[in-house]
Amino acid sequence: MMKNVMQTGLGIMLTIAGLCGQAIAQNKALVNTSASPYAKLSSIDMGNVTWTEGFWADRFQVCRDSMIPNLWKVYTDANVSHSYKNFEIAAGLDTGSHAGPPFHDGDFYKLFEAVASMYSINHDPKLDALMGRTIAVIAKAQRADGYIHTPTIIAERQDPKKAKAFADRLNFETYNLGHLMTAGCVHYRATGKRTLLNIAIRATDYLYNFYKTASPELARNAICPSHYMGVVEMYRTTRNPKYLELSKNLIDIRGLMQNGTDDNQDRIPFRKQTKAMGHAVRANYLFAGAADVYAETGDTTLLHTLNLMWNDVVNRKMYITGGCGALYDGVSPDGTSYDPNEVQKVHQAYGRDYQLPNFTAHNETCANIGNVLWNWRMLQATADAKYADVMELALYNSVLSGISLNGKNFLYTNPLSFSDELPFQQRWSKDRVGYIKLSNCCPPNVVRTIAEVSDYAYSVSDQGLYFNLYGGNVLNTTLEDGSTLKLAQETAYPWDGRVSIRFEKAPAKSYSLFLRIPGWCAGATLLVNGKPMSVTLAAGSYAEVNRKWKTGDRVELNLPMPVKLMEANPLVEEIRNQVAVKRGPVVYCIESADLPQNQKIFNIAIPAQANFTTESIRIENTEIMSLTAKADVNNKTNWNNTLYREVSNADKKQVNIRLIPYFAWGNRGHVDMETWLPLNR
Repeated sequence: MMKNVMQTGLGIMLTIAGLCGQAIAQNKALVNTSASPYAKLSSIDMGNVTWTEGFWADRFQVCRDSMIPNLWKVYTDANVSHSYKNFEIAAGLDTGSHAGPPFHDGDFYKLFEAVASMYSINHDPKLDALMGRTIAVIAKAQRADGYIHTPTIIAERQDPKKAKAFADRLNFETYNLGHLMTAGCVHYRATGKRTLLNIAIRATDYLYNFYKTASPELARNAICPSHYMGVVEMYRTTRNPKYLELSKNLIDIRGLMQNGTDDNQDRIPFRKQTKAMGHAVRANYLFAGAADVYAETGDTTLLHTLNLMWNDVVNRKMYITGGCGALYDGVSPDGTSYDPNEVQKVHQAYGRDYQLPNFTAHNETCANIGNVLWNWRMLQATADAKYADVMELALYNSVLSGISLNGKNFLYTNPLSFSDELPFQQRWSKDRVGYIKLSNCCPPNVVRTIAEVSDYAYSVSDQGLYFNLYGGNVLNTTLEDGSTLKLAQETAYPWDGRVSIRFEKAPAKSYSLFLRIPGWCAGATLLVNGKPMSVTLAAGSYAEVNRKWKTGDRVELNLPMPVKLMEANPLVEEIRNQVAVKRGPVVYCIESADLPQNQKIFNIAIPAQANFTTESIRIENTEIMSLTAKADVNNKTNWNNTLYREVSNADKKQVNIRLIPYFAWGNRGHVDMETWLPLNR
């Protein structure tokens, strides 16, 4: 309560400063809830965490050396992607027409955000100079009134009569503006420079004025609402009260007009929704934005709806990998009415409860990242470890599967099974590609996410430090009272559950560590300076250790991670009597590359008493933990042109198999793959 009162007072002071037009030097967290009166947690500054060893250190290095340079080259090569070229044309620095999807501006802003996030850690002057040159082009492309959307601006240059801002409510103007706002805040926090932030301020002011004067129909321009998060982050950065006003209005206007769609989550007012429905990316972005608004306003009607949405997604609609959006094309909801206003076709749909196909699973990478963004904000608001569990699940599985281990190729969709024997070709490639034509939104999104994982690792409250994600790193930060805290974390997580934490500089007074005990973990143990602690270590919670720490103190947390066979609710008919293999937070799959010659993945079944052993291997110069075991080989009769047949009593044989983490599938060439396997009891 005291924290909320103090934050409210701080918010008043910052609002006064915001009215004077000054961006305030404040907490530099990626998502800054340090002055949010209804958020229980805030984050440490960008750049306070440095990966030193292990899993995330490896992924971060690939991000720095391969992902960002490669994708920047792609986006600035007009022969591949016209994204950056569109800004140059809009700025009058080149001639030509707009090319690419209407959300290309937002894609480029996401990549820019990845560069700024990387700069917050390595302070590479080359990145600073690159961002400076790029911002100058974006500034030239922006109209005097603050509007910026290259398709419209380029069209205006060619024929002002044929181009009008927000003429099509299903365009992606606000989506692009939202990513500009986020990138502007991140760049400002990483560099201290206002150059991109000023562009974002003018754009946010334009959006505020637009919603003040727009017709009810035009006011529903909210497709794929990244701007909900963006507007709130602009408020947190500038403390301009009209941005908070706008963020609340954006929620209020949803579903109030006729002709809304489930595809865009605006057929039903947000506060009246009881089921997650519609386009999964747009839904998860909406939920993340609403969580941001709750953190600033304390509007419990928003939290009530968010709780309903979370329970529906996690317990009825989410894949075991944290993937979201099961259906390429579905209906949402599947009601009893024939009224097309109630039963509507939806792309990338959440679909019906328990409708989770494997071969045709959509699971767009952006939807899975949206799941991370949403759960991160729910964690900050509530300090409930269940949100960190889902965030971690998605990060290690359905997010990382969207990018190759070498950081250069990408998946748009993330199925749980694939086979060349499928008698149809799916819409999106199941081999990762360097550029996803028509929809390259996922690559920059996954790259910025990996660049920013360190910002999710820890949270702080007025009580102590929260450990959200484990990994080898050094944390060097300043607490709210001005004292310095420096920790070194050593661990091979997620391949090993042993985590060692050493104090290199401790605060002067008593302080709590809140260590996350993942929901999948049973039997966790905790030592401080070699002695057991009488602390509750319940799965799916934060274990609090409070004491006066000193330099050299060591905390040793052990999170046992045996291999587990996971089954699904029997209402998920596609995987009844099948199991998925999971160890710690990592879901495993089997690839045809690891089977004996002429053996098919369809013939493999997992014995209920299978004895799995771990074995470290390298794929694409990346160390991963594989699992080996003996599996049953079922009847291999040819199914060609056969739909049903009598069960065979042929003798079963066994074969040695290897499973690899789901996120690593498809990195050894074109393969068949399965995540759910038949169970032999």
